[in-house]
Amino acid sequence: MDKLLDAERSIEIANRLKSKAKASFENTAKAVALVEGAQYVQGFLVFAGAPHKPIEHSWLELSESQNGTETTRIIDPSFSSLNRKPEELYYFAAQQLTAKKLKAAIEEAKEDYPEDDPLPIYGSMPYEYYGDVMLGGKAYLEAFEAAQEKCRALNRPKNNGNS
Repeated sequence: MDKLLDAERSIEIANRLKSKAKASFENTAKAVALVEGAQYVQGFLVFAGAPHKPIEHSWLELSESQNGTETTRIIDPSFSSLNRKPEELYYFAAQQLTAKKLKAAIEEAKEDYPEDDPLPIYGSMPYEYYGDVMLGGKAYLEAFEAAQEKCRALNRPKNNGNS
């Protein structure tokens, strides 16, 4: 199944939300209410160049079927603040939530940990620790490792012909 970034729809949603730079989780949590049938997705974003490592990120995925072919569109409400072309971005999903499950998880997090930001949501414990601060289960770790591998491939030093 192909996953294509819908840049036009991403920008439209970002403008409607007045999305904020470096707030992908909040932007996406608001956007899921605007796109019927979309799922909230957390995972990692990778592109060539700085910061030379996967970025924990959130976006929407909307599955559509046309002529017997299933396609998943990525709608990233933070896309316009990334200053990248769609083909330069690579998304690695770790967790998907319906709008209803997202709302319930946010409400539970606010109730259980009122002093903490409810996003991102990492699922149920036990968490596996990895990276600097991130938590998450096995799916998060697998997405992180795949993103890390792609990041290394995109940021390989250029061989200038000197051996």
